[in-house]
Amino acid sequence: QVQLVESGGGLVQPGGSLRLSCAVSRSALDYYAIGWFRQAPGKGREGVAIISTSGGGAHYRDSVKDRFTISKDGTGNTVFLQMDNLKPEDTAIYYCAVGPGGFTVSEYQFWGQGTQVTVSS
Repeated sequence: QVQLVESGGGLVQPGGSLRLSCAVSRSALDYYAIGWFRQAPGKGREGVAIISTSGGGAHYRDSVKDRFTISKDGTGNTVFLQMDNLKPEDTAIYYCAVGPGGFTVSEYQFWGQGTQVTVSS
């Protein structure tokens, strides 16, 4: 059973930073990638950043490049999303998920419960 648990969300002012964490069960490492996705109110879920479970290769959506950084700890059991220079449009529920890679939401089978990020003054 694959389990993922997100933490680290909260309220931050524009220009501020947050670091999200995703604790994954060992079985999650059998998948190719772990990704961060987000869903803003009234919008569909979208991919934000993805990292390979076996190596360190990462991919980002254009709107977060140079502001967000995805990484993992030495065991690979925790994946982080460092978010800097946050903007109001980054407000969303952030989820982590395991899957084959890429940003196609439907291809990701296992999801965490999500953590709320609110960027507001």
